[in-house]
Amino acid sequence: MRRALLAWLTVGAGAIASAFPAETAAAQFQRSPVASTSRNASDSTTTSYEVAGVRIIHRTVTANDVVAANIYLLGGTRQLSQANAGIEALMLETSGYGTRRYPRDTLRRRMAALGSEIDVAASTDWTRIGLRATTSSFDSTWAILADRIVAPTLDSGAFELVRAQLGAAVRQRRDDPDALLSYLADSITYVDHPYSIDPIGTEQSIAALTRSDLVRYHAQQVSTSRLLVVIVGQVDRARIERLVRATLGTLPRGQYTWTEPPPPTLRGDALVVEQRQLPTNYILGYFHGPTSANTRDYYALRVATAVLSGRLFGEIRSRRNLTYAVNAPFLERALSAGGIYVTTVSPDLTLGLIRAEIEALQAEIISRQGLAELVQQFITEYFLNNETNAAQADFLARAQLYQGDYRTADRFVEELRNVGPEDIRRVAKMYLRDARFAYVGDTTKITRATLLRF
Repeated sequence: MRRALLAWLTVGAGAIASAFPAETAAAQFQRSPVASTSRNASDSTTTSYEVAGVRIIHRTVTANDVVAANIYLLGGTRQLSQANAGIEALMLETSGYGTRRYPRDTLRRRMAALGSEIDVAASTDWTRIGLRATTSSFDSTWAILADRIVAPTLDSGAFELVRAQLGAAVRQRRDDPDALLSYLADSITYVDHPYSIDPIGTEQSIAALTRSDLVRYHAQQVSTSRLLVVIVGQVDRARIERLVRATLGTLPRGQYTWTEPPPPTLRGDALVVEQRQLPTNYILGYFHGPTSANTRDYYALRVATAVLSGRLFGEIRSRRNLTYAVNAPFLERALSAGGIYVTTVSPDLTLGLIRAEIEALQAEIISRQGLAELVQQFITEYFLNNETNAAQADFLARAQLYQGDYRTADRFVEELRNVGPEDIRRVAKMYLRDARFAYVGDTTKITRATLLRF
């Protein structure tokens, strides 16, 4: 578990939200190879229905024997405060040490015998607990997963152990430049907004939480109205309905309704720095994107960041050799954002080059053929990254929550291909400005004015 907790905190900014590697974008934009063929987006095997107050999205996949089932506790950081940040992650991790039907030792033996996996991940828009099982072990694994939601014992000893592990993982965030950078960038970008709350918590919030807080939070917050279940695999509807009705369907209904988060307050550029003596310097800045995924700009900004990633890689890494890692991430959240990420020993010079590439994107019209080739490669890489059943579940959940309909996932390819060169220039002008930056490294090597020019 300690390793899993650390994984939440150490997802580097360069890997967070770039939908494909910068090397791929650069190669596509510079060499223009023959584009790969993406999968057919049409999918007549995905349905949605409600069982005992629980919303289910169900995709039947017959190509493999794996079943992924994700249960999303909706709301994410909007359900939290700075005082109780991390409580959902702590609650769900503690549930892995025993439930009403499965005491600690029984649960561990049963999971080992099944060979299945259950994992927890907290994010800004939801906290997810999900299983990965075979078709034959799905029912038994679901029973354990669902009981962790419905009836966790939240034993005092287990609570103290998990709290100590989570607290240690949060403290270690300061030892990992990328994890610290990501935390600082979110904090400065979303001041006075729920997204500024860390879903994993802080040292102070985790230390202050008690077992009684978890018990009370479970009683008040875990209800069928807060749940979204997405199941991808070779399992039929009748089987799912039976399992859900007997487990999650016994929870109280509650009054929760998913809504889009409030728009961020636009405050202009800003900067937070953390002095560290490191071999290189870490920089991450975010630009606020469209406040709704149901807009043409959402897809256009997604493609624009891909174009920018390719240009930055070509100029700053390939041509200038100023960095090992540079890209323009796109954050897939209910409130989207584009960004700039780079590690470099020459921050002022590198940032000047990044600024020049953004200005070129805002001023020029890129070629239609080059854009079409890059979009095709983007689509191929995106679906390669989302080909597992578990990744498909997340894809469907984002479509349902961010765009109001899981079926919009089927139109993903079409929407990207509809983005034209003029759209790229327009969104570059509109959104790639007023960046709010985090900097971790040698502060004597950076001129604040350089970062505040974006």
